[in-house]
Amino acid sequence: MVEFIPLLMFFVICLFFMAGFPVAFTLAGTSLLFAGIGILFGAFEPALLGAIPIKLYGDMTNMNLVAVPLFVFMGVLLEKSNLAEDLLGNMAELIGGFRGSLAISVILVGALIAASTGIVGATVIAMGLISLPIMLGRNYDHSLATGTICATGTLGQIIPPSVALVILGDVLSSAYQQSQLSIGNFSAKTVSVGDLFLGAIVPGMILVFSYITYVILKSYLNPMTAPAHQVEKSDQSTLILVLTNLAPPLLLIVAVLGSILAGIATPTEAAGVGAFGAILLALSKGKLNKKNLTEAVQGTTEITSMVFMILIGSSIFVLVFRGFGGDELITSIFSQIPGGVIGIVLVVMILIFLMGFILDFIQIIFILIPMVGPIVMAYGVDPIWLGIMIAINLQTSFLTPPFGFALFYLRGVAPPEIETISIYRGVIPFIAIQLALLVVLAVFPQLVTFLPNLIYS
Repeated sequence: MVEFIPLLMFFVICLFFMAGFPVAFTLAGTSLLFAGIGILFGAFEPALLGAIPIKLYGDMTNMNLVAVPLFVFMGVLLEKSNLAEDLLGNMAELIGGFRGSLAISVILVGALIAASTGIVGATVIAMGLISLPIMLGRNYDHSLATGTICATGTLGQIIPPSVALVILGDVLSSAYQQSQLSIGNFSAKTVSVGDLFLGAIVPGMILVFSYITYVILKSYLNPMTAPAHQVEKSDQSTLILVLTNLAPPLLLIVAVLGSILAGIATPTEAAGVGAFGAILLALSKGKLNKKNLTEAVQGTTEITSMVFMILIGSSIFVLVFRGFGGDELITSIFSQIPGGVIGIVLVVMILIFLMGFILDFIQIIFILIPMVGPIVMAYGVDPIWLGIMIAINLQTSFLTPPFGFALFYLRGVAPPEIETISIYRGVIPFIAIQLALLVVLAVFPQLVTFLPNLIYS
């Protein structure tokens, strides 16, 4: 019975989550409570708790995680300074007024904003407030409008540079090293955040292209869902003005991502450049003032505090989980799953998908990946491929009715005339696209591993 204590602890923690208790404090408090009970009954070694300060110090001095507040600040400042709204207007003017053009503009601008923030809630709320009134004003079908916004908001999970990939890359790196040590490989290659960025480029582009293709097909097969609208004919000076307004944000994203991929800068250094570039961009557009800057700093502080508190709680949870023999239990369970490594990966993906209904991506990454990642990768699963599959899987989970986080975020800012069922109907085609991409990447993992192997070979 003692060997099942790790599963019982995990189950109790999930119950507290669903009851609405704070994630970080639930993780730490429940884990320490179980450790205390285990010590009383001789089922837990007290000396293991002495490793907590060392583990937390290592987490707090991790230079990769310094990129988190910098990337968050870059995205929040772009949102607070209304640069996202200007981007949407300029993109719509540049593309034109054909059927579905506004939805395509929302996808392209949303992808840029999602890449900047990497936070699903921030992107969905921002795009909901900015683009939904415009789409409704141009008589877009409610389902198409809301589905496009929700799906675009979740692109922050997969399009680099994003906070999700920075955190996932750091956790996967540690899990991969542990998996290689467990099989006796003491000179394994390292996995970096840059590797994950490279692996995400092709799937991210496929996803954006697929969204745009769906919108075009939908708008031309059913013209009433995305009517065309008249736009003023752009002369050369207007076109130059639009391109001038679009160029700086694009260059900022390219500079941040390019410096990492080229090996010129670490993710932390590139994040610093991105944060400074966001300030200069807002300043040059006349959008920077004390109010915007204060809100950006406060928003960054709140999000960063949440991330690091969850990191502390999850570190304590993982330590206690392993102290009760959780690693051996999971290995034993995985060894009995039919289908070998394919069956194991499928079970892990289903578990992550279901956890996406009750937990945010940060919580899942910090809690689940250290538990199952080393065991899965010990079977020879490529860590970069696994990371991208997890990111897209979570992205799909956040879209899936009735529990998807993105749906709740948009429902909170949508006007009363938008029915919840319309939001649910709107995301179904985008969920199908993402599930299809998961299948394609499972069959052709080279779509993920090709660029990292090419660049770093």
